[in-house]
Amino acid sequence: MPNHQVKKAIIPAAGFGTRLFPATKVVKKELFPIIDQDGRAKPIILAIVEEAISAGISEVAIVVQPEDIPLFSYLFKSPPKPELLCKLSSANKEYSEYLQSIGNKITILSQTEQEGYGHAVFCAKDWVNNEPFLLLLGDHVYQSDINISCAQQIIDIYAQVNHSVIGITRMSAALIHKAGCVAGVWQNQKSWLSLTEIYEKPSLEYARQHLQVEGMPTDEFLCVFGLYVLTPRIFDWLELNIQQNIRVQGEFQLTSALEQLRQAEGMTGYVVQGKCFDTGLPDAYLQTMIDFRR
Repeated sequence: MPNHQVKKAIIPAAGFGTRLFPATKVVKKELFPIIDQDGRAKPIILAIVEEAISAGISEVAIVVQPEDIPLFSYLFKSPPKPELLCKLSSANKEYSEYLQSIGNKITILSQTEQEGYGHAVFCAKDWVNNEPFLLLLGDHVYQSDINISCAQQIIDIYAQVNHSVIGITRMSAALIHKAGCVAGVWQNQKSWLSLTEIYEKPSLEYARQHLQVEGMPTDEFLCVFGLYVLTPRIFDWLELNIQQNIRVQGEFQLTSALEQLRQAEGMTGYVVQGKCFDTGLPDAYLQTMIDFRR
């Protein structure tokens, strides 16, 4: 019987942040500031963790470079120094206590070698311990268009379909070479897709031939949103790719393992009612700082 309870989340945060250099020489990109709708400045990673917790997640693993473990541990597990704490407003003192309570739900894991996104996810295999889990990108923040968080929407669909779910969004043809794209057949009055293919960064020619979805304009495709609920069998495919040294552009990627998992178990794509904001590129980060505050 499938395990419907999704209680764990993984956030890979072990990249070098080369596209935001030289700022990332001194500040990890996951720790860049963002202003939320309440006007509070917080590290990006905190906004991502809060997205997971909003969906009922009780344990969060953050995968980082070994030398960054103390940095992330300090953020979530250490109170401010007394000389700083006494200067905080009452509201910020309360928020500091809230931050420590979040820290109790967080485990810091390490990726000793930066071998790609799929490899970072694989580093959490033992921690996941054969349970379904929520996967969130470490350089994206999310904002729902309805009163249910984006992460909760994905988890709700998983509970209905009993197999892995990928959050998807509509994207113009001009941008698909930068994203993972999917094809499939609409189900449940076009509220989600039964996926028939997952493909990383397709050319427009390939997308028009293989990834067009019924009822959508010819210049629009369905691409990965950046939220997933995955069954633990994803680790079998990640491990196989690592053992056989199957790389894409020199790294072990998640997308190839997702396609293998789809073929083995089936997979659903759900068009998330919300927005995903990129913080991993200079111009995208600048725009996110404006839009996420609204």
